[in-house]
Amino acid sequence: MIKLLRGVAFAVIATFAAAEVRAERAASIDYDFIERPANLPNGFVASAGTTLRFLAIKAIDGFHVEAALWQPPDKPVAATTLIVGVHGSGGNFAGPPIGSISAMLAAKGYGVLTISTRQHDERVNTDNFVEVRRDIEAAVYTARALGYHTLVLYGHSLGNIQIQYYAANTWDADIKAVVLSGMFANLPWKSRHMLVQNEDKFHLLSEAALKALREGKEREVLSLRMRRTEGVDEPVTGQHFLSYRSEASSAADGTYWIKRIPRPILMVRDAGDAIVAPFEPYMLLSAATSPGSLVPSINYVIVPNPKGANPRGHQFLDNGQPLAEAITGWLAEQRL
Repeated sequence: MIKLLRGVAFAVIATFAAAEVRAERAASIDYDFIERPANLPNGFVASAGTTLRFLAIKAIDGFHVEAALWQPPDKPVAATTLIVGVHGSGGNFAGPPIGSISAMLAAKGYGVLTISTRQHDERVNTDNFVEVRRDIEAAVYTARALGYHTLVLYGHSLGNIQIQYYAANTWDADIKAVVLSGMFANLPWKSRHMLVQNEDKFHLLSEAALKALREGKEREVLSLRMRRTEGVDEPVTGQHFLSYRSEASSAADGTYWIKRIPRPILMVRDAGDAIVAPFEPYMLLSAATSPGSLVPSINYVIVPNPKGANPRGHQFLDNGQPLAEAITGWLAEQRL
């Protein structure tokens, strides 16, 4: 049976009568446990000392979010810290690194709820940045309904800025800490100067995205393609370009949001990361420690990679165990 989170439902008054006032429901977040989704990696299974279940969650705007819930089986939910994980660009709840280390985190006594946001898999480069917060919100409220009282938000790569935005704008008391990995700093600047690297092409993309918005076609794929880090040109919608990539309108600047997070922060980078430049985490670190920052403490961990810069580094494919140990060790220091 589908569960309803009544605490986030909005009530509207439908009838004003002397003898009776009837309330209607305008919106809600629903969740239900489901069977294992198809096409998951064979290795995405519970290990010894963990349990794995799957959920379908309906966000408040109706978007359906699939999720995986890892739990240590012999620990009460109310006494378990739950890590809410958000994947990178075009990823999903099972993908590395969050999906890869979830079993390790659960084996250490942590719950892990990983979600596939509205930019997962084939939806890459199609979403509106500010709408992804609804997916995170749906996961957070579901976690509360399941009985968790202590939450940690974890975002990787593109999920890093989505988590920053949510944490900076949602100061709920049960959100105790934030973890970021594979974190870039300022995505609109990076997109223009490090990814596209062509002022004429960037201008054409900007004009096409603006035209799509003015014509009410911002959710449609543009005729032009956008270059990504790997040098591949990919389809992009107007709303994605304007809300993530355009310096004039994007909200995806971590140097702005990170200093507005009133919680301890851990940043972890694989030294072999060939996608995020070595200087980018230091931009975030500088912002988080600047005068007036709300961040009470921030730790930056670099995981060594003897292979040097390589395509596997961004996903911690050779460093899953060190990543998990960095996270659990830091959480223990935070008494979480």
